[in-house]
Amino acid sequence: MSLKKYSFFVLFYNIFVIFIGGVTRATSSGGGYGLTWPFSQSLLNPTASQMESAIDFAQQLISGLAFIFVLVLIVWVYKIYEKKSKIRSAARFILIFAIFQIIISAGLVLIKPGGENPHLMRASMITLHFINSFLLLGSNALMCDWVKDGEPKKSLINRNAKQLFAMLALLFLVLGASGTISSLGDKIFLDIPAMEGIRQNSSGENFLYQLKVYHPIIAVMVGMGIYFIYNNFLKKSINRKLNRYSKYLAGLFLLQLLLGVLNLILLSPIWLQLIHLLLAEIVWIIFILWINQIVFFGLTPSLPEKP
Repeated sequence: MSLKKYSFFVLFYNIFVIFIGGVTRATSSGGGYGLTWPFSQSLLNPTASQMESAIDFAQQLISGLAFIFVLVLIVWVYKIYEKKSKIRSAARFILIFAIFQIIISAGLVLIKPGGENPHLMRASMITLHFINSFLLLGSNALMCDWVKDGEPKKSLINRNAKQLFAMLALLFLVLGASGTISSLGDKIFLDIPAMEGIRQNSSGENFLYQLKVYHPIIAVMVGMGIYFIYNNFLKKSINRKLNRYSKYLAGLFLLQLLLGVLNLILLSPIWLQLIHLLLAEIVWIIFILWINQIVFFGLTPSLPEKP
């Protein structure tokens, strides 16, 4: 297997890991084991009533394999690429985010924030977990693209443009994190109509559910930001790859908005939450690759050099 194929394998596996994490949360299986982990009796001798813990434990094993795959990827990259290579830099970020992923996941297990307790600590850790997961995916996606087509030499945009893209990326992460936390609110406030959250006191437990109202607002803001960039800067692009990513991003982001509306109407069924999560991962990866094309290759790119 070549490094290109293996890097894509790691990317797809990480997508799978995040999806399985979503399954664990959606089915309330991520209750944690407390300080008895990993020697919990529910793990050694699971019964029907303890299967939720077994699902959570299986998810931890899958995540552990992901870290092993990342280590192999890092060693492979360091053997091939020079010290100042951007691909090496991407590999370092993948490793850093993978380590943080383990630390945050361990916190979710050992602190035992599970069940359906809308504690601020649980919401905060789930937010950190989501953001770290997407940063890991973004770094992995950039590495795949650079290994496949060759790494770029230098940025082609000015400081103001960099700040604009950084703000849009941050808003994108806030969008995803708010969706993750609002799904936690769905588990707690299943019988509350969507717009009821806007009338609730934000100091109470229902702050989680209120995010169900703000989440689509943030989504519209992100969509407007993407449209602004395309309409003002990218219309005359002859970069085929950039144009292709622009089409994918616009189409899939619109589909995400429609799924979000459907999610509100159907009161957030688990199957729809999981589709929403999986599509969010794909949209984020395309968004990162879209920015990569704009920043490093421009509207009329030349082919990068391969090692």
